[in-house]
Amino acid sequence: MEPTTGLLGLVNSYGYLAIFLLVFLQEIGVPNPVPNELVLIFAGALTVIGGLNFWLTLITAVIADIIGTTLLFSVFYFFEHKIMEKVKKWEKINRKLEKVKETILKRGKWGIFLGGMMPYVRGYVSAVAGILNIPYRTFLPMVVFPALLWTGGYVTLGHFLGQKW
Repeated sequence: MEPTTGLLGLVNSYGYLAIFLLVFLQEIGVPNPVPNELVLIFAGALTVIGGLNFWLTLITAVIADIIGTTLLFSVFYFFEHKIMEKVKKWEKINRKLEKVKETILKRGKWGIFLGGMMPYVRGYVSAVAGILNIPYRTFLPMVVFPALLWTGGYVTLGHFLGQKW
């Protein structure tokens, strides 16, 4: 396989470490120029064409997702007041947080689950759940299952695409 440049090149060169860092960083809110979905599909393809192990890739990505999501939740859970003072200045982000907040309040823990399954909304769910002081015992299962389905689904899709990458 020819070397790839950019973030996907990191996955090709550094394997599991790159997968973990890219997924983790995006889950804690650090934007990547290449979305996690593409990173995960590429990582899944590398399980067929690049020498990565499918199960290790899957486990690495899911763990990175869960740890990143939980860390973001924890930051907002414990430092909500300080963060929200700053967010008031960022009207666009504040509007998105309010929309996610309404959904979670309306649907309860299933709002966290559904939000965790939606592209783009995923990034706000943990922050809003932290702001709402959702208990860990409620929050954690509602993000573990989307991590398994979402992250695992993209890695599996990439695995099945394999040679067609």
